[in-house]
Amino acid sequence: MAISLDRRAFLRTTGLAGLALGLAACGETTAAGGGGGASGLGSVKLQLSWKKNIEFAGEYFADSKGYFKAAGFSQVELLSGGGSGTSVESGLATGRCWAGLSAPTITAPAVLQGAQLKIVGATFQKNPFAIVSLNKNPIKEAKDLAGKKIGVQDSNELVWNALLKANNLDPSSVTRVPFQSDPSMLTSGQLDGYVGYVTSGPVRLRMQGHDPAYLLFADAGLPLVAETFTVTQETIDKERDKLKAFLTAEIKGWRDAVADPAKSAELAATVYGKDQNLDVKEQTEEAKMQNELVVTPDVKANGLFTITPELIEQNIASLAKAGLNIKAEQLFDLTILDEIYKADPSLKLS
Repeated sequence: MAISLDRRAFLRTTGLAGLALGLAACGETTAAGGGGGASGLGSVKLQLSWKKNIEFAGEYFADSKGYFKAAGFSQVELLSGGGSGTSVESGLATGRCWAGLSAPTITAPAVLQGAQLKIVGATFQKNPFAIVSLNKNPIKEAKDLAGKKIGVQDSNELVWNALLKANNLDPSSVTRVPFQSDPSMLTSGQLDGYVGYVTSGPVRLRMQGHDPAYLLFADAGLPLVAETFTVTQETIDKERDKLKAFLTAEIKGWRDAVADPAKSAELAATVYGKDQNLDVKEQTEEAKMQNELVVTPDVKANGLFTITPELIEQNIASLAKAGLNIKAEQLFDLTILDEIYKADPSLKLS
């Protein structure tokens, strides 16, 4: 894909400037409208956090296999993000979007500024942010960063500094190199590592014949969830059953996506993201990588999208390291998912 990996990560994960500039638009959708659904829930708009690629495989299954319609929706429009315009959070606040996929580091500042929003679940239990390196000179622990040359795009400064703070690393102990998501700087030896996405960077390097290594920020003292389902407080208060129907369809879609990476890639590359020039093989490998972020022991026990109280507190601590001081109850509400799984335990992964 001809996109900037680190800018994408910033839009969805570092968030402060993205919020201020109104990035990650509630963009245009090519989906057609429809009539009333079986339960009269009508049509709603789901704002994706980026352009239509493998990261939204569960949404593609929920749409293509009719889970949304079976839940009572005439249509769930999947709106591409990543362009200029309003953020998911702004779109939710103004009603341009009914639900959105975002990240705590984007939603938290909006809430702190007065937006009545809540995170009600998370697809990715671990954020994809990672230090990508090569196994001939691997960075496997945070302490390995000392003395290394690391490529960091300016837009990722917030999360990079939070990583250093989480590991008590003096910024002067690491040589930060200007970076524009060009992995050849790593393979040519200009860098020892770079800040990128674990779901794509290592896959592309491997396909180019290299032997990559990576260190997830989530495993290096900065745990954060990602692809978070974010809605308004009004939706929780006044459309709780509708939200349950939506999340139930999403759960079914993501169960299928987790079970079939190849089909996920096919839907991404040939149907929903066909204008993105995606490679099916690469998308398949990325689907396998992202499954490791989606399915954890806690998710197997509690269900897709659930976030344990312990992980919520870890996220709150990580946000504090990024200078975002917020309480868990201001940002998260997992009661909707709790009710869904209590009513139908069979929705959990087998």
